[in-house]
Order: sequence, then C-alpha cells, then structure tokens
Amino acid sequence: MQIGPYTLPNSLILAPMAGVTDRPFRRLCRDLGAGLLVSEMVTSDTRLWNSRKSRQRLDHTGEPGPISVQIAGGEPQMLAEAARANVDHGAQIIDINMGCPAKKVCKRAAGSALLADEDLVARILDAVVAAVDVPVTLKIRTGPDRDQRNAITIAQIAESAGIQALAIHGRTRADKFNGEAEYATIAAVVEAVNIPIMANGDVDSPEKAKQVLESTGAGGIMIGRAAQGNPWIFRDTLHYLEHGSLPAAPLVTEVHDCVQQHLAELHQFYGEFMGVRIARKHLGWYTQNLPGGEDFRRGFNTLENATDQRVAIEQFFQQINVSTDRVRFGRYGEVSARKKNGALAA
Repeated sequence: MQIGPYTLPNSLILAPMAGVTDRPFRRLCRDLGAGLLVSEMVTSDTRLWNSRKSRQRLDHTGEPGPISVQIAGGEPQMLAEAARANVDHGAQIIDINMGCPAKKVCKRAAGSALLADEDLVARILDAVVAAVDVPVTLKIRTGPDRDQRNAITIAQIAESAGIQALAIHGRTRADKFNGEAEYATIAAVVEAVNIPIMANGDVDSPEKAKQVLESTGAGGIMIGRAAQGNPWIFRDTLHYLEHGSLPAAPLVTEVHDCVQQHLAELHQFYGEFMGVRIARKHLGWYTQNLPGGEDFRRGFNTLENATDQRVAIEQFFQQINVSTDRVRFGRYGEVSARKKNGALAA
C-alpha cells in the first residue's frame, strides 16, 4: 500500500485501540510483521494534553516511521490545530477518527457520530488536510445505522478533500460491535473511489483476512481486537497470504521471551505502579486459551510489583514447556498447544 510518500512493507495495519495500542504494543506488532501501526486516539483539545495519559499517547520516542497518530474531535479548527501539534511531536501521518462508537466519544459529536453530518465531515477534512503537509487518513464505519449506510458518500467527500487512505469498519455506528461485520459496503466503496481502502471488522484469522481482501478488493486489512494477546496474527497472516498455509506455531520459549519483553517495556513505559496494572489485561489475553491460564490469571491479577509479575510468568511458561513445545494463539488455531510427544493438548 502507498499512503502519500510512504510505501508500506505490507498491507496489514494495526488498528488504533484506546488503552491497547500504546508504544510497547506497537513495537511488538511491528516486530511481528504489521506494516503500519496507528497510535491510540488523542483528543483534539490540546488543552488536555498535559495529562499523564495524553503525554504517553503522544510519546513516539525511538519508533521507526511512518508514525501514524489518530486524532478525535468534532470541531474543524480544533482538529486542524491538533493535527499541526501532532506533526510537531513527530507524527508523519494524521488519522482522523470517525469510527469510534463509544458513547463518551459520540456524545461529544465526535467519532462515528460525525457520519450523520456530511457537511461537517467535509469541513473537518478540508481543515485538517489544509493544516498539515503530511498525509491525512480517515477511519469510518459504514454509516450512522443500517438505514443510512452512507460510506460511499463519505468516501467521495474524503477523496475530494485530499484524504490519502480510508479505513472502513464493516458495521454502522448503531451496531457498535454487535452482530457480524459486513463487507459488501466496503466492496462498493472500493469501486467508487480511487484512494487506498483498508477493510476492518471481525478479521480474526489469516483465512478471514484473505477472504476479506478477495471479497472487497481492498488494498489492506486493519486488524484490531484479534491482535490482543495474539500479535503473532500479523506474522501468521503474512505467511498465509504468501504461501496459503499457516507457519509453524511459535515455540513456548519464543512466546515466553516475547511476553517477558512486553512486560518489561510496560513497566518501563508506564512506571511500576501503572505498568503492573496495565500488564494484567495483556497477560489475561495472552493466557486465555493456554493450559492452566485461568488459575494463572487469578493469581497474577493480585500481584502488586514488577518482580513478582516477572517471576510468575517465568514459572507459568516453565510449567507449559514441560509437556508442550509450541502454542497457537487466536481462534484460528485448531488447538491451543501441541505436546512434545505429538499428542494434542486440551
């Protein structure tokens, strides 16, 4: 995919997710094959950027480019100013959020609530594109609700405004994350405009990624929730798209090293107090389908310091490694673990 002057190494994009796609997680997904990583959503109200949370979301220290930063808001000039400020902080691509269905975002006339006001969408896109000299991208849903799927109109507005790429989640705002994503609307948008389109929604396996690419004609796939606890989905999907088969599942020792590195970076990035707490959800995702995962999580969530967390992870993976050599994450694996003697673990 090409976004402005940037040629991405592949067509797999990590979706921005609040509280998830922080700098440590972006680094991990990049190492495992993601071609572009979009940072957590940042408010367009720069007056709020002095908070600890905003400072961390704006921190791209040491990240290779292109650095894509998502901004959210509903006022054109405020969004334009936020775009300029993010470029000053190192952003090389500005992404505008018009896809978030969360009530706290939509009640401020931001996120996917904007899709109901096409004139305002046009003013926002014009203002942001004019404000910066880096590519601007947009993330939307298929429309406000199932009776108002206006993604084609929004996409045409975006193309006219100079938007360089468009990500579409295959649900309406009213759907939130309920039901199944539909891709027919995405396919219709691909036919209607000439800018790169990224398909998003329910892409939870390499097989699904291939199916969605073929059915929509999209130039890229944006993966969000399926990467939680399974950043290997990028590695697996790249291999599947190229070879038509899954690669060997990662060794238990590989997974252990990856998880420990992620943990260490969370502790360093957030500090021990917050890092310990943020690590709990990630370890919950990593271990949800592994043997003994439930008992491990019950104990891990009570730990209050970084050393105890590191020791607990070490012991957990040593226990798994006694009888298992490889583990497959994600719902696309037939089993979660393979025993060394060739039998399948539960």
